[in-house]
Amino acid sequence: MKQTLLQEKYPVYTLEIDRDETSFDSLDAICGYFRTCIEAHRSAIFIAEFDHYAHTRGLPEGHVGEGIRAAKNVIFCFGISLPNPQCLAVRPRSIGVAETDCGFLITFMEAPMPVANAAMEDWASGLCNRQSVVA
Repeated sequence: MKQTLLQEKYPVYTLEIDRDETSFDSLDAICGYFRTCIEAHRSAIFIAEFDHYAHTRGLPEGHVGEGIRAAKNVIFCFGISLPNPQCLAVRPRSIGVAETDCGFLITFMEAPMPVANAAMEDWASGLCNRQSVVA
């Protein structure tokens, strides 16, 4: 898993998985896996799945980058605390799943809560050819 700054301001975690590095064969299967992980977590709640690819393709001016076959966001919230109203600006969380010509790209923005980051990293790593671990 790689951590970078997107557009020099957004801390993003990225995991690129070739098709032969995972037992998951589709974007929908991966989204289902993340939903299972979220629902099994004691503090997380699944909110929705957003088909970003279909939305963008449906816009008159929509543009999807070359090599992207499908793209969805799995939206959820850990919601362990709400210390002030400003926290709402960084919630809920989202894990992006893109299917490319080569495989899958998993992305999520760094959360201000280490427990959330650890869970999301573990879930993403669980996609690689090993037994999935649900936190």
